[in-house]
Amino acid sequence: MKNLLKGFLFLFCFHFASCSKSDNDEDYIALVPEEGEHLLGGTTTVFNATQEAFGFFAPNLTLDEQSDFGIGNSFFRQSWVSAPSSTTARDGLGPFYNATSCASCHFKDGRGRPPLFDKEFGTGLLLRFSIDGTDAHGSFHPDPTYGNQLQDNSILGQTTKGWYSITYETITETLADGTKVMLQKPIYTIHDLAYGALASGIKISPRVANQMVGLGLLEAIPDATILGFADENDANGDGISGKVNYVYDVATNSTKMGRFGWKANQPNVRQQVAAAFSGDLGITSFLFPNENCPPGVDCNAIPNGGTPEITDISLNRVALYSATLGVPVRRNYKNQNVLEGKKVFENIKCISCHIPKIQTGNDHAIAALRNQTIRPFTDLLLHDMGPGLADNAPDFKATGSEWRTQPLWGIGLINTVNRHTRLLHDGRARNIEEAILWHGGEAQAPKEKYKQLTAQERSNLLEYINSL
Repeated sequence: MKNLLKGFLFLFCFHFASCSKSDNDEDYIALVPEEGEHLLGGTTTVFNATQEAFGFFAPNLTLDEQSDFGIGNSFFRQSWVSAPSSTTARDGLGPFYNATSCASCHFKDGRGRPPLFDKEFGTGLLLRFSIDGTDAHGSFHPDPTYGNQLQDNSILGQTTKGWYSITYETITETLADGTKVMLQKPIYTIHDLAYGALASGIKISPRVANQMVGLGLLEAIPDATILGFADENDANGDGISGKVNYVYDVATNSTKMGRFGWKANQPNVRQQVAAAFSGDLGITSFLFPNENCPPGVDCNAIPNGGTPEITDISLNRVALYSATLGVPVRRNYKNQNVLEGKKVFENIKCISCHIPKIQTGNDHAIAALRNQTIRPFTDLLLHDMGPGLADNAPDFKATGSEWRTQPLWGIGLINTVNRHTRLLHDGRARNIEEAILWHGGEAQAPKEKYKQLTAQERSNLLEYINSL
């Protein structure tokens, strides 16, 4: 009843938001939003803008799906422990890991950030490792000793692989009106490697945990729709040449379209979840049955939580939970400054990659996600973002400077939910403006147009993005 009352109060407030322009300005014609523009997730939209905004299930789930959502939620939020333990359903942590629970990195189903001090645990940023070459499925080769990521913690009795620290170089961007914006370029240093040196030519790619909302809706977008956005050879000459990543689907032993992860290197929500259990928590599943042990460490001699450590049904429930977290409703969408910002967003061509409106298909396993008009602000394609954001680490079809277009829904609530505003793949941007100014490559032209805007136009644009 309490949450229902909050919802009614929130609905009342945003439907009667005041306009920023004076009603006496005879020359001004008020802008109006599109019908349903505030329903970012279609009928799965959640009417909540509190600190809990990312944590609600899509309201049109069946009762059985709601029950599975609740069980999946418990596995997502509660900490795993090392084996053996009386808590047999949640033991098997490690032996090497980055976090003790999914929620450690996705706090309140939200977004992680870089650590604020050395060895701050479980903030949601990790370092991926790769070396030249690809395996039989087209994926990158991991470091032969440390695997595909630096796991910076370990269970009792094991020696932690190492840890990292971050320093920042300041880069100045000057806008057309003389405003100076100081950007932070992160520099990573790895310390105390316990099992030998990293491979020669190692590529290090930082990745921060994203907010969880709307994943199933993105999964429900038809392949044909995403292919319709692609223009790999820039046939229309607009400078935007988004392409699809094609990746390995473990369950079907086949190649599928990539949709999830910073480089779209996972084909579906379940494999994304299983990969995180494996890499981040050291929890094995039927998709990823092997522990992440360096040479010289006998994993078979270390107690585990079963074979696999998370059962198929529990993994499927966590996947359903992850797929059906509802997208929060937009705020202030009738505000005139926000609508002016929408025009700027369109005029400087942000919509070339951040597609505002998409229709989901009619064949997703979860009926609630079918035939939804959604507003995710992504094309799910890879785009070259220039040398400033490059990690130089290929990932299937993604090059070292290509990243998947980040969905923008929920971006304005990250600070409310997670008490920070860190953005981009490594959290280097401290706010939306810094994120825009880090754009390069295919997004260089929109960035330059942003730099030419007046202070009021920039303010309107940022208000619009923060309303999403």
